[in-house]
Amino acid sequence: MAAEAAASASRPPATTPGLLERCLRSGRSSPRDVLLDVLLLVALALVLMATGLGLRDPWPADEPRFALIAQDMLRSGDWLIPRVGGDLYADKPPVFFWLLASAMALTGSMRVGFLLPSLLAGIGTVLLVYDLVRRARGREAALAGAFMLLLTFQFVWQARQAQIDGVLCFLTTLSLYGLLRHVVLGPAPGWFLAGWVAAGIGVITKGVGFLPLLALLPFAFLAWRGWPAAAPRIGGLSLAGLAVMLVTIGLWFVPMLVATSAGGALLDYRNEILFKQTVTRYADAWHHHEPIHYYFTQIVPIFWLPLVVLLPWLVPRWRKAFRERDTLTAVLLAWVAIVLAFFTLSSGKRGLYVLPAVPALAAAAAPWLPELLRSAWPRRVGFGLATTLVTILVLAAIYFAVDSEAAGRLFDDFGLHPVLPLAIAGVGGGAALALLRVRDGWLAYAAVLAVALATTGFVIYPRIDAVRSGRAIMERLEQASAGHAELALVGPKEQYLLELRRPSWNFGHARWRERDAESADA
Repeated sequence: MAAEAAASASRPPATTPGLLERCLRSGRSSPRDVLLDVLLLVALALVLMATGLGLRDPWPADEPRFALIAQDMLRSGDWLIPRVGGDLYADKPPVFFWLLASAMALTGSMRVGFLLPSLLAGIGTVLLVYDLVRRARGREAALAGAFMLLLTFQFVWQARQAQIDGVLCFLTTLSLYGLLRHVVLGPAPGWFLAGWVAAGIGVITKGVGFLPLLALLPFAFLAWRGWPAAAPRIGGLSLAGLAVMLVTIGLWFVPMLVATSAGGALLDYRNEILFKQTVTRYADAWHHHEPIHYYFTQIVPIFWLPLVVLLPWLVPRWRKAFRERDTLTAVLLAWVAIVLAFFTLSSGKRGLYVLPAVPALAAAAAPWLPELLRSAWPRRVGFGLATTLVTILVLAAIYFAVDSEAAGRLFDDFGLHPVLPLAIAGVGGGAALALLRVRDGWLAYAAVLAVALATTGFVIYPRIDAVRSGRAIMERLEQASAGHAELALVGPKEQYLLELRRPSWNFGHARWRERDAESADA
């Protein structure tokens, strides 16, 4: 096959096998081997994503708002129209809040439940990438692609936050997976329709959930040009897919229309969520203004590390794959370009908007990752990144140890003595470097990243939580009011409402007071 030829051509000289290479080299693909792969990936995902779970409350800007909405759904029983601080919340459809409320109800804990949807979505996305690549390229490439996705900073960091984009990333990846299972790896019409259903759920999670469907445009063009395709004619099935997507959206959309038909504030809610928060927000955003090069100069080069450092080796291989008419690689890369272009054209930009492109980029790189991960220079690059991270941690610890004034300011602001956690992460990362060395450069990077994230979750989170969450302020308020005085709040921020432990009179809240100037919503 052309893809196999592209993956095996121009292999660099062999080097001494490292631990990672030995893990990747097994050519077997029995159900037992696949199950072991899945367990390994889930374990690694938990190490990177779940450390600190349950040790902090929701933090601004977005998390307290979303947790409040979920709490309101549980208390009021109204899961149709979100409310926050007593006000209608028209910024986003309700699916993410349903997940938060369900997780909080099932776990009986806000601290665990509010982070659970993002964590499970992150794990699910990794497994989707693994399965897609395994079916197309084999088990070795699948493991390498999923491993590199787990190391990509933006992806793993968003899985640790209670923001909509992590769940949206899972839904867009699921939609893309379903479409590609049919048009490239199929035929599999059931999966094709499932891709449309996932896109529909994505739309009522965050309006841009339709983006995976745009991958059908480059596929149709390539099929028309005669590139290999399992299902080159998809017009009729796409109409069926459109129908099931509209039905999926309608499960929330139609009841919402009925509920808001009474007019008044509900009508304003409907108009805002259908028009202002979609078309207007994209075409004429009122905040998050960034230059047109924002994603290419400030997000991709930093937050897509370490995947992007392999581009000098990947780009020539992708060019060869294009010449050999590798349809899967071409469609995946085209969709990454579509996502970047779509959000670049909007005047409002945030780094997390382009998160859905990361799994597709990892899948597009996967066929060549086993070769690169065993090559000398890419290994050195991985070890160099790990060394750089450890160096930053150690230098930061030394800086705060020497500059007591700077350390004191950090303690005054957040209640954190920074030297100890930085030293723990630096020493732990240094031990990983000494143990694994250049031969296992990418495992060294994974270990250093895991140590840094574990220190963040187990040491830093608990220390700064009272300040970051607003709990400290509300505890002082409770003490000042002697716990029994009647309490009235004017324009409070969501984190204070969330930490309030008794009834109060609420005269609007921050979103009402600062509506036009709001700058931190998702």
